[in-house]
Amino acid sequence: MIPPARPDLGPEEVAAVTEVLNSGMIAQGRKVAELEERWAAFCGVKHAIAVSNGTVALMSIFAGLGLGPGDDVITVSHTFNATVSSILFTGATPVFVDIEADTYLMDAGRLEAAITPRTRAICPVSLFGIVADMDAIQAIADRHGLTVVEDACQAHGALYRGRRAGSFGYAAFSLYATKNMTTAEGGFVTTNDDRLADWIRLYRNQGMRERYHHEILGYNFRMTDLAAAIGLVQLDKLERSTALRQAIARRYDDAFADLPIQLPTWPEGRTHVFHQYTLGVGPARDEIVAEMKEAGVICGIYYPIPCHRQAYVMELGIEADLPNTDAAAASSMSLPMYPGLTEAEQSQVIDALRASVLRHAVGATGTRA
Repeated sequence: MIPPARPDLGPEEVAAVTEVLNSGMIAQGRKVAELEERWAAFCGVKHAIAVSNGTVALMSIFAGLGLGPGDDVITVSHTFNATVSSILFTGATPVFVDIEADTYLMDAGRLEAAITPRTRAICPVSLFGIVADMDAIQAIADRHGLTVVEDACQAHGALYRGRRAGSFGYAAFSLYATKNMTTAEGGFVTTNDDRLADWIRLYRNQGMRERYHHEILGYNFRMTDLAAAIGLVQLDKLERSTALRQAIARRYDDAFADLPIQLPTWPEGRTHVFHQYTLGVGPARDEIVAEMKEAGVICGIYYPIPCHRQAYVMELGIEADLPNTDAAAASSMSLPMYPGLTEAEQSQVIDALRASVLRHAVGATGTRA
């Protein structure tokens, strides 16, 4: 069975972890500091703060900005739950705008209509490996005196007009097992803001700069040196891994060009690093996913229930009319995508999808698409 994702781990990661274990210094230490320095340089920012996961990265940014009850953060519903739960963690309220139907990214053209006196921040999500329209979003934020927080958890290394994901204002990355770069669990905050960077370093370390002297209310959100050792190896591999993902995506593109489905698309001036290869396949999506599994291919659905339709969000009285989001939740699916996907496995994925899509196209129209 071909899984939807598989971590790209090998003997280099094993050796790096073994070195740390043998050193006897396994908590946050030199490896974490080295990883932070290298990630900041990679993204082109002054600060990268390593934390225990991507959710914590977002929580820490929102907490450090001082958000609380009575504040609104404009974001999207077509995202992983952490984008929204991190806003709610502070007592602030998420306000949802719809996505672009073709890119699945925040529709910047809908932002200004959602801004009210309560609005404090905008949180675009750079989803599936494409950076959101940061110039347009930042311009709107600047006009209204708002802060932009980029959820870059799925966009490691992606470029927007020559700038890396994570280099716009404040940003959060996830280093979860299936991400383009992993530490098993882990995350980064990236920023050029000296004050926020200093605050988050305190916040993640129980509020301590000096042991047992708690300057602020803080928590243990630290990354271990074991995780950072894996991350340093993964960072060395990131360029190669990205190229492999892009090559697989090109093969998929060529194989599906004649099918009646929506292929991944992104605007000029941006690169796609293909955390996911996501297709719009129409109302037969669930049947196609089931048939793919029967053919030995497990596909992902990201995300079958939008955040604004999650029970705990609806119970808070948060409502939104998001037709593009609802359509994406009902009709999109993601194919297996990871650097170790072999040519034979790629062929199996391609053959299975083509057969299923064409079968449903014949059933829907009576003629072959």
